[in-house]
Amino acid sequence: MDVIPRTFLPTTLESGAAIPSRHLPIVERCVDPGDDAVLVTRCTRPDAPLAGEYLLLLTHRRLVVIQRTPVLHRLRLHLNANLRHLSDVTWRPDLSRPALEMAATAVDGVRERFRIKFPDTESVWLFEAKLREVFLGTAA
Repeated sequence: MDVIPRTFLPTTLESGAAIPSRHLPIVERCVDPGDDAVLVTRCTRPDAPLAGEYLLLLTHRRLVVIQRTPVLHRLRLHLNANLRHLSDVTWRPDLSRPALEMAATAVDGVRERFRIKFPDTESVWLFEAKLREVFLGTAA
């Protein structure tokens, strides 16, 4: 079965993020057919605020981040990493905004940071529980 209709689209609808179909070819190239999407959301990079918007896709095996450039709205694969190749993965909920900041060190040694905004604090805790499930192996 194709990963897009089976897991990516339902996860996208669950997150409430409207994802343009032009992201789909990149997702298909990066994600194996048997790898289910856990989280799909839009995010920004706090250390590069003018770099545009990003789409973060987390599966049980991969972290894929696609950049949409601010002016021309071109898509570029920013990060495609097997979870085993990420180190020092951390996240910190910020309930005053509500948001969550996630960081990980890629295999090339670059520290990647992403900030995800949410409509309410309940969404922050749901997202945090899924991160815990994937990275710590605890059931949500």
